Amino acid sequence: MEFNILEICLLTALCICFFVHLYYVIGVHAKLVGYRIADLPNSTSQPLSVVICARNERENLEKYLPSVFEQDYPNFEVVVVNDRSWDGTADFLETLQKKYSNLKVVHVAEGEKFIAGKKFAATMGIKAASHEWLVFTDADCEPATKNWLKGMQTPADNQVDILLGYSPYFKKRSLLNALIRFETFFTAVNYLSFALKGMPYMGVGRNMAYKKSLFFKNKGFAAHMHIPSGDDDLFVNANATPVNTIIQIHKDTHVWSEPKNSFLSYLRQKKRHIGAGNLYKTKHKFILSTQIAVQFFFYALAITLACFPRTHFIAFGVFLFSLMVRCFVYPQLLKCLNYGELRWWFPILDIILMAFLVFNAILSIFVKKVQWK
Repeated sequence: MEFNILEICLLTALCICFFVHLYYVIGVHAKLVGYRIADLPNSTSQPLSVVICARNERENLEKYLPSVFEQDYPNFEVVVVNDRSWDGTADFLETLQKKYSNLKVVHVAEGEKFIAGKKFAATMGIKAASHEWLVFTDADCEPATKNWLKGMQTPADNQVDILLGYSPYFKKRSLLNALIRFETFFTAVNYLSFALKGMPYMGVGRNMAYKKSLFFKNKGFAAHMHIPSGDDDLFVNANATPVNTIIQIHKDTHVWSEPKNSFLSYLRQKKRHIGAGNLYKTKHKFILSTQIAVQFFFYALAITLACFPRTHFIAFGVFLFSLMVRCFVYPQLLKCLNYGELRWWFPILDIILMAFLVFNAILSIFVKKVQWK
């Protein structure tokens, strides 16, 4: 069977995309499949500070903050930054201080100078923290178990400055929730796998930790204080190295979080993330952009070639082989990262997610304004 020039070019492009995509699946993400999750230590080492920023989060603080104080850890404080709330957060925290002696409250007043969204609040919390090791989470988050801080405590290796945890979203019965959880899963697989590969590029503020001295040594968020997002991923992107960064994905250390409940609010959230991603190191932007572009063109080329009578069997075969490889890797990771039930919907959600990422990227070109809350 002879192919014309157009078919040869398209088939060549499909093969290139296939092999590059295969690199990300087998060369990067499969590292997480083979990662040995160590048991949590029975003992605790150094005291630590949990830092939580809250803006109009009284309802979530009432629901989830007690689980932080119930941690099986002998010496820790909880620093809650009340960032200009008007929903009664201040009153609730004042009441809670009478119950928990290890609660420290920091108030950010209206009109405070140099306010830049969550980053100003986080900086105030870090300054107020009494201990060197800082563990971060959000007001709408709940640790999976009482052993969360045992797993997120100061690592035995003194060279480690940053510890990247994992934070899944609560399950709800909707297609939007499935999409949010699936996108979060792939984001986590990416940053955790690249960290194992010696190229840490981000973390999530819902569950991560680092040294207070690292923050001030590198001038905190000064390099990106002008944008409202990036208090977590941009800080890691600027300061993480192959030597000073490790991961923690033991199921007892997962921190569950409330997902967005509307498509519009989810779009706003992803818009903030894209804004932060624009300030990643050049090599990280190239790797991540290539990853998304290759996957998009792989789908597009496979569909296009499937429409040609002389190439449809080849296109179908390449796509099927790619799907088989991914179905070997990702269902294992979905189970490991507390999203096991999504593995049955993996092929469908993979296509939906690809379409959403393209849509969101196009939308971000026209919608510029973002804010924390």
